Amino acid sequence: MPKPVRIGCYGAMWGDTTLSAPQLLEGGDVNYLVCDYLAELTMAIMVGQKLRNPNAGYATDFVKTMTKLLPALVSKKVKVVVNAGGVNISACRDALVQAAAKAKLNVKIGAVLGDDISDLADGFREAKTTEMFSGAPFPPMTLSCNAYLGAFPIAHALSEGCDIVVTGRVVDSALVLGPLIHEFGWGPNDLDKLSQGTLAGHLVECGAQGTGGLSTDWEAVGSWVNIGYPIVEVQPSGDFILTKPPGTDGLVNPTNATEQLLYEIHDPGAYHVPDVACDWTKVHIEQAGPEAVKVTNAKGLPPTSTYKCISTYQNGFKLACMGTVIGHEARGKAQRIAHTLLTRWRNIIQAAGKEDFTESRIEVIGGELESTMRLGVKHNDKRALDPLIRESATASVSMAQGGMIAPGVVSPVVSAFCFLLHKSRVPCFVDSGSGPVAFQVSTSGGFVDSASNRVVAVKAVGPSGPTAKVHLRRLCCARSGDKGDAANIGLIARRPEYLPFLRHAVTCDRVRAFFQPDCHGQVERFDLPGLNAMNFLLHNTLGGGGSSSLHSDPLAKTYGQRLLEMEVEAPSEWAFPDHSRL
Repeated sequence: MPKPVRIGCYGAMWGDTTLSAPQLLEGGDVNYLVCDYLAELTMAIMVGQKLRNPNAGYATDFVKTMTKLLPALVSKKVKVVVNAGGVNISACRDALVQAAAKAKLNVKIGAVLGDDISDLADGFREAKTTEMFSGAPFPPMTLSCNAYLGAFPIAHALSEGCDIVVTGRVVDSALVLGPLIHEFGWGPNDLDKLSQGTLAGHLVECGAQGTGGLSTDWEAVGSWVNIGYPIVEVQPSGDFILTKPPGTDGLVNPTNATEQLLYEIHDPGAYHVPDVACDWTKVHIEQAGPEAVKVTNAKGLPPTSTYKCISTYQNGFKLACMGTVIGHEARGKAQRIAHTLLTRWRNIIQAAGKEDFTESRIEVIGGELESTMRLGVKHNDKRALDPLIRESATASVSMAQGGMIAPGVVSPVVSAFCFLLHKSRVPCFVDSGSGPVAFQVSTSGGFVDSASNRVVAVKAVGPSGPTAKVHLRRLCCARSGDKGDAANIGLIARRPEYLPFLRHAVTCDRVRAFFQPDCHGQVERFDLPGLNAMNFLLHNTLGGGGSSSLHSDPLAKTYGQRLLEMEVEAPSEWAFPDHSRL
């Protein structure tokens, strides 16, 4: 019977710490290292780099990291799977091959190709392809256009003997699922195992977030100085342990793991990746020793016949400035500064014969003694915005006392266009060192409907006796993230007996009202009874999301903690301190 496989993730983004890979390699007893380098904006940045230099367009720091670690990787027989290839996978692979040759190390380096579908962009335009959420037409010009590939091509590269596999755009969890498919021989019909493997990838793909890096109960974590990066130890059955290297900081417990499960998901009964539609509504997470939790009961449904694809495009320019005011009536002063600057800016561009801003936004955060204002505008012409930077600075010398202004810079607005494309239209190739070879993936699909439609949720029950106003933070933990222009907020009941009340008190209508005026769309609620949790999806909330947004929080990182400040009329005994923690 195959042995368990240990996979450590050393990074959540391009630019994450350089301390994590050595930590996992030296103290994690891992078989594989993975890292997620790519986001939508990252792809657009890499396209620009490649336009300036045909040998660029990938995560160069990955090559630097691997160059230092290659001797240890070889001696420990640890393999690496990363999406550091960006928009120039072959160049990334070639740079690594050169580094290995220079070190006189025998390392077989493979690549998964095919995610770049930019050549099809004109066809999408002619076919009047529309954005899958907004219905907008395909953009006239694109910066990048990529399909999210799955895990089976990665598994094939590993089966060809590759020690390191470099990909471009794949779903983040595929970096973990690919090695598991290879090690355990899982096939396309092993849906429950594929769902478990995808969940393992989902829990580690954001690095230390799931080991105490982002925790509602942050004080319980202790220290982040030497935070342990996540490791999953996966059995052939798909069941796995989430842990971290011994002696490191952070905290692995069911609550933190559940928070991470709820991060950036939509429907937990149909979490779609290319290889499986995941049903995580009945997942069970339990403590399995110091700094370890056991994760079981993820179920799998047939996947769809399509890939999710994302095209990025430039959509004008934006300028944002920030200012802090300290002292008496700080909030009122900050508001006046923001409105004054916006009026001045508008007068300046009108005097220059320019059209009005396509969008503007003012945010004031803080209280009466200290407030921060943020003013953002968009315009199709960069030249309209450039003169406004200087005008921003005048607020420090001609407006309220106690104010400090950071004028900001003009930057391109990079928007994302999401759509679905049949898998048969995206040929996939694996290069194991002798050139690209076509790899056939299953395109049949078979997905019917979400498992959420069959979930038997806990009955909503209101209080029957005396009540008191209680902040949700006493009753829940939370984690939030973005799904394009939608925000997701996962709420986890601190005690199972809280869940019926929470389903009564925290409704879709109430959540939508709480996030006014920003939430312009529908709010959905999904139940995860196996985790005593709920997931809310707030559509059309983030001002476009990502780099296209003028919001101070375009990625919805703060939404969960904001919702925990909502007050509810709960049973009065729950207001006491001993009910504030599990």
